[in-house]
Amino acid sequence: MDRSIAEVARMSGVTARTLRHYDEIGLLPPARIGANGHRYYEDRQLLLLQQILVLRALDVGLPEIGRILAEQVDEVEALRGHHRRLLAERDRLDALAGTVARTIVELEQSRKDGQTMTINRPENLFEGVQPSQYEENMRDFPELAEEVGRRAATMSQADAEAGHRERTAQMIRLAELMAAGHQADAEPVQAEIGAQYRALTELRAVSAEEYRAIGRSCVDNEVWRAAYEAITPGLAAYQRDAIEAYARSRPS
Repeated sequence: MDRSIAEVARMSGVTARTLRHYDEIGLLPPARIGANGHRYYEDRQLLLLQQILVLRALDVGLPEIGRILAEQVDEVEALRGHHRRLLAERDRLDALAGTVARTIVELEQSRKDGQTMTINRPENLFEGVQPSQYEENMRDFPELAEEVGRRAATMSQADAEAGHRERTAQMIRLAELMAAGHQADAEPVQAEIGAQYRALTELRAVSAEEYRAIGRSCVDNEVWRAAYEAITPGLAAYQRDAIEAYARSRPS
């Protein structure tokens, strides 16, 4: 049974523009193109679209999805593999939710006692958090993503994990500043944002406007926003506003 691109967009939640893009890059050609130039899809294409969306939900980039689809022979086995990855992702998110819940309890208890938070097992802060949360969507900044990829290719597993722990620790430090009532342009916040900026410039030069764009992506990019909001609600917008304040007053 043929389905128009509008029908497929409606049932899948994917825009017609995205479906046309998938066709243009060879990822999901339609079953046929009518005399009117409209694209039409059959069940085979719907199954492929399901796989594409599952892999996108797992933060797999489009080029890699193309390779996966080209190499798979048995659809059932492929779906079993996707199912295993989804279950693993569910377990990771469960672990992340538990990590954040424990941190909330410790922060609230510390405030109640009027003490600075002391973490007995700091490694627990990072359970369930994976670097892919932050790196996959660097596609919005291709030159920076390329440099990150080059650096990652030369890093040991221990170095990669240490870098990831530091990125997560930065997010938690910012969350603590927000919880303490500091405005986004306050000096302690700007010092933290400045450290993040300097870490970026170690990879390559980053202009003020590009840094602003990175800040906006903390809110606009679904994966990044989810990572920030998993730490504490409002953190994504707080990071964006802090970067905007920093970019306005410091980098040339």
